[in-house]
Amino acid sequence: MCAVEYAPRLEALRQLLTQQELDALLVSSPENRRYLSGFTAREELLSESCGYLLITRKDAWLLTDFRYQQWARQEAPHFQLQIYKSRVTESLAELLRSLSIRCVGFEAGYLTYRQYQRLTQEIQEAGLEVSWQPQEGLVEGLREVKSSEELAAIREALALTEKVLLEVAALLTPGWSERRVAWEIERRLREEGAEGLAFAPIVAAGLNSARPHHQPSDYQLRMGDPIIIDLGARLRGYCADLTRTFILGNPSDRFKEVYSLVRRAQEAAIGGLRAGLKSDAADALGRDVIADAGLGEAFGHSLGHGVGLAVHEAPSLSPHPDRATILKAGSVVTVEPGVYLPDWGGVRLENLVLLHATHAEVLNQIGYYDF
Repeated sequence: MCAVEYAPRLEALRQLLTQQELDALLVSSPENRRYLSGFTAREELLSESCGYLLITRKDAWLLTDFRYQQWARQEAPHFQLQIYKSRVTESLAELLRSLSIRCVGFEAGYLTYRQYQRLTQEIQEAGLEVSWQPQEGLVEGLREVKSSEELAAIREALALTEKVLLEVAALLTPGWSERRVAWEIERRLREEGAEGLAFAPIVAAGLNSARPHHQPSDYQLRMGDPIIIDLGARLRGYCADLTRTFILGNPSDRFKEVYSLVRRAQEAAIGGLRAGLKSDAADALGRDVIADAGLGEAFGHSLGHGVGLAVHEAPSLSPHPDRATILKAGSVVTVEPGVYLPDWGGVRLENLVLLHATHAEVLNQIGYYDF
């Protein structure tokens, strides 16, 4: 992505700064940092930082240390670069003084309490009077609407994800452990072109499939077990997210019943989804189908979530009215109803869709069992 393409993003953010009466925003989220600057470095630990962005109404600064200076210069040439030698808080204090910044927003969901303590203490010791304003969703709201370049990356990541899932599904054999299946997924994603995994694959068989976020174990696949596989590739920074449920051997009547119910719920949700709909109403499109079948308590998570630079991002298709937002055209969201029965197992089916003004466009190419 060339540097000039970041200008509209920065301008959109600056309009939000004016609306929020902020002089600047301190950006610490790795996805937001990349979205605004192109700087792709990512932290491995919450206690570490590859750098911060300071976006003012006129300027854009990237603060980082020696380890990342060449990386930052190459990927974010349109940002002014400040390399700190000891503490980023010290460099930030100097920068705020030179820019006469008095009111700074910070990302409440990403700046740890310890980092906040150090930051405010350094500013106070420097003799500056700065008002720190916690912010949520400023950059995330901009990220909801995907550009054509972003959509292309998501489509490529999904195509690779589907290819690998079909390859691995053809190998599923009684006696294979969940861990072996998960490793086969990870190996193939990386060998076939993914720059990384969007998340660690979920492989949940038998009773384990009643655990929506089960971690693969030594449990061995058996004939007749429901097998939930949830995976995603990351390409050019963008994620895919895909779930299908499989079975080895002839499916039981119960499997057919639960699988068909989840599929009907997914179809109903996709058929009604569109931009302009409230997110809790979107969730109800699929949830009501499962509830009407008497299994509402067995569907305990949201219908879906946004996908982009992060595998879980805005918007959330949550059933809770207090979290409701208006869905935007250009958003990519998952549609993933599920039914989880502790005495039997579970079924989840997940597609990626692109929201338009009048409908939802399914991005997936692979299909389902036809019972």
